[in-house]
Amino acid sequence: MIPTTPQAPYALHAWRHLLPLLLLCLGGSALAGAVDPPAPVAPVTVRLSIVKTGSREVPEAMMVSGGRWTHEMPTHFSAFLIQHGAQHMLFDTGLGKHIGAQYQQDMPLWLRPVFRYEHPVTPARAQLDAAGIPPVDAIYLSHSHWDHASGLVDFAEATVWLPRPEMATITTPKGGLGGAWPSQVGSPTLRWRGFDFQPVPYEGFASSHDVYGDGTVVLVPLYGHTPGSIGLFVKVNSGQRYFLVGDAVWSARALEHGSPKFWLARMLVDAHGAHTQEAIERIRAAMVSDPKLVVLPAHDGFVQDALGYFPKWLD
Repeated sequence: MIPTTPQAPYALHAWRHLLPLLLLCLGGSALAGAVDPPAPVAPVTVRLSIVKTGSREVPEAMMVSGGRWTHEMPTHFSAFLIQHGAQHMLFDTGLGKHIGAQYQQDMPLWLRPVFRYEHPVTPARAQLDAAGIPPVDAIYLSHSHWDHASGLVDFAEATVWLPRPEMATITTPKGGLGGAWPSQVGSPTLRWRGFDFQPVPYEGFASSHDVYGDGTVVLVPLYGHTPGSIGLFVKVNSGQRYFLVGDAVWSARALEHGSPKFWLARMLVDAHGAHTQEAIERIRAAMVSDPKLVVLPAHDGFVQDALGYFPKWLD
């Protein structure tokens, strides 16, 4: 209660005039705070580059069933560099600085006439360093075969990620064509991490692994060529999407009719033929779902030549 003093009526009269002004000020401040737009968020840069580390010519018939023995195809050994904001990752490494010693140690003599590489070799690490690319944060292998894992030891600061089924090839390396090479995966400097696919459907695949959590770089299982082969969807800033499929197929031509590799190649390099064929059909289904999707096999020189090579970026 306001005291009943001679000044009370004057005080009450003053409050009656000041109170609406006070409420207006407080309300106006709260209202202004409520309608202030959020600060704009700059879009994250997402782009892709093909890093060709080596190349050779191979008869078309070796690359895809039904191909011609009289026609040769350019076959590349490539790494794939993805920039996401300030981070950089590799999908495969191509041929590394020590491929000569690795090949001599772990490639059986009887396989060398067919499964070989040619000089010159330009390792991914040398190319990235020359261009001033910051150190790679992570490496994801499409699978652990020799021509995909050769450069691992060149990136000792990176974490190497594999799905759990492929980790077994690292713990029991055996050389040759069907497994990881001890000379490539045996270094104590390598930092391995296994991961599990989550039951989150993506582009017809029942499970997936979203690398950055924003849908721009998403891994999917392509088991068959090896127990833990994987593929990678990348959506760059322009909206164009690429599907890196490792060695599920060696040539994009195989996807026209769902053709497997040459029968002898399948026997030598595919761990499970039926599962590899299932992976091929899933890739084809993704192409039907998105006709603009660019499927990028790890070795298809025709597709890669058309897109261009590092330091060119696909963005």
